[in-house]
Amino acid sequence: MNKNQRRSFIKKLSGTALLSATVPNFLIGKDQDRLTLRDNLPRIAPNDTIQVAVIGMGIQGFNDIAAAVKNPGVKMIAACDLYDGRLQRAKEIYGNDIATTKDYKEILNRSDVDAVIIATSDHWHDRISIDAMERGKAVYCEKPMVHHLDEGLAVIETQAKQQSVFQVGSQGVSSIISLKAKEIYESGALGQLVLVETFNDRQSAQGAWQYSIPLDASEKTIDWKTYLGDAPKVPFDPKRFFRWRNYQDYGTGVAGDLFVHLFSRLHYVLSSNGPCKIYTTGGLRYWKDGRDVPDVMIGCYDYPETAQHPAFNLQVRVNFVDGGGEGSMVKLVGSEGTMTIGGNSISVTKNKMPSNPGYDGWDSFYTFDTKNQEDYTKWYNEKYPPEAIASSNGSMDYRAPRDYSDHVVHFANFMDAIRNGTKVVEDAAFGFRAGAAALAANSSYFENKIVNWDPVAMKLI
Repeated sequence: MNKNQRRSFIKKLSGTALLSATVPNFLIGKDQDRLTLRDNLPRIAPNDTIQVAVIGMGIQGFNDIAAAVKNPGVKMIAACDLYDGRLQRAKEIYGNDIATTKDYKEILNRSDVDAVIIATSDHWHDRISIDAMERGKAVYCEKPMVHHLDEGLAVIETQAKQQSVFQVGSQGVSSIISLKAKEIYESGALGQLVLVETFNDRQSAQGAWQYSIPLDASEKTIDWKTYLGDAPKVPFDPKRFFRWRNYQDYGTGVAGDLFVHLFSRLHYVLSSNGPCKIYTTGGLRYWKDGRDVPDVMIGCYDYPETAQHPAFNLQVRVNFVDGGGEGSMVKLVGSEGTMTIGGNSISVTKNKMPSNPGYDGWDSFYTFDTKNQEDYTKWYNEKYPPEAIASSNGSMDYRAPRDYSDHVVHFANFMDAIRNGTKVVEDAAFGFRAGAAALAANSSYFENKIVNWDPVAMKLI
């Protein structure tokens, strides 16, 4: 890479460094290395409080409301869950004055509830989302947006008809890291996108959904009949309630839980609608505990050419038996640079392919006789002068500010849409396209086939 090429690459990267100019002021503090949420989130008048109810007080329900109430002017007033202990825990944390119920429709019928967080098992997402929007509630629905591919369009149509504020809960799309990555990609610093590699690996029982089960779990403390909903009717099993991600009847496995986060971030960075061809393999290799979903899944995806990106291939992997530890990464490989996106960091390196053919120990040059080697070397150096191919590595590293939480910011975006009519970053169409890529992975795996998908019309081909 010559000096002009290197200067061009660095200029493109440095041009994206003015990130604060494109991010709302409440996301970044006066000290760019530190974010203090209470000091920098917008001030809200007391009469502009958004009153929130949570439907599904499991792990993510508690995580979601904790992030939501860190935004000014947000108050939890009600909780719904089918297990008594979770309702009691909600009161212990948020006060005895919050309303609790096992019937989500009681939540939707309350006139004092402005917004609901839906954090149930996946098989309830579409029904509760539609009911909530039809009752005039703003909805924050956990990912994946739906349990099956044929459920997505009904949610999208309801949002459009009701003009609802609807946000899907893949908080990574609201991350300052995702915004930075998007700016870098759109600057052209990577050249032509060729390949994306992404993974999410875990090595713990909790990471593999071996969640704790309370000792009082029974049909006396859990409304099992309601929980089953439209799932097959089976006898009470506390594992199916507390570890529902392990079962196809209620969850969407590693694809719906983890692939979908990777797709959401990638689609945001590239302004992509998603893949057109999906093939997935894997297996249940270690966690043979009664679950019927794999603990290792590897997917291959074709993305079609669009105005925003060329055609490229994606490789995605989730592994619950990782001997090297835990972590998640998205790597975009371009013709001129590679961008690696972690949870709170980005690195970009220059990797422009040489325009000259080159020759080394693997080349047929070394099979030539001495005279031909001399002639070839002379010809090569005249045609490709050394100064024109001198290499130099341009690079850039970026980290999110300390104390930064994309989860809190994702809810800030949701609350701003409720108050001011701004656009959410992950509406039903975006959420379904990311979820569909994950759900198609399940179709490919369980039905042993290639899935062809129309990412624009959002339907199977």
